[in-house]
Amino acid sequence: RSIARLLCTTGGGSVCVVRPLCSGSVASSRSIVTATLPDLAYDYGALEPVISGEIMRVHHSKHHNTYVTNFNVAMEKYAEAEARGDYTTMISLQGAIKFNGGGHVNHSMFWKNLTPPKDWVPPEGELLTLIERDFGSLDALQQKFAAQTVAVQGSGWGWLGYNKATGKLAIATTANQDPCVTTGIQPLLGVDVWEHAYYLQYKNLRPDYVNAIWKIVNWKDVANNLACAK
Repeated sequence: RSIARLLCTTGGGSVCVVRPLCSGSVASSRSIVTATLPDLAYDYGALEPVISGEIMRVHHSKHHNTYVTNFNVAMEKYAEAEARGDYTTMISLQGAIKFNGGGHVNHSMFWKNLTPPKDWVPPEGELLTLIERDFGSLDALQQKFAAQTVAVQGSGWGWLGYNKATGKLAIATTANQDPCVTTGIQPLLGVDVWEHAYYLQYKNLRPDYVNAIWKIVNWKDVANNLACAK
């Protein structure tokens, strides 16, 4: 249910009702979120030269779309199992829901976190104030973020988030498609370091990719996420 709530805020989707498959089920009906692949606010080639159009096309239309499809399948199976009171199946589906739902949530934020180079503007206002307070400078934030994100073993994500408990910005990493919220902070900026996000262009040079991505970070979107997180 937590993944479904995240989808409502990041990617949206339509609602369908799954009815019980047999008599004696534990619920008369079950509403679930059907995830949909979000449109991009820019063309696939708009992020060049930082991210190639080919990478964007494959990443969005193939990889992200696969997460959406598999998440919907898993959620439908979960709702059917819940209607039957089949707890064993419900438990067995948690991994697929977390992985594919996380993939959808993470990518839905990632696309909005990016902007064509011609539209890039630096952070300002409250966001910049917090960056300078919590990291010393934007450059210091970028260096610390890059160091932790490049160090992710295998596949995963680097995050800039907001810690509601401390009122401070924080950097975190997650493995695979685990959402940022699993670290205890609210996501503001996510950087995908799965190889499919950069390998066609940067090969094994993950540091070059992470350092280059700052040229297309949509700081206006990050500021909006900060306002929502607070």
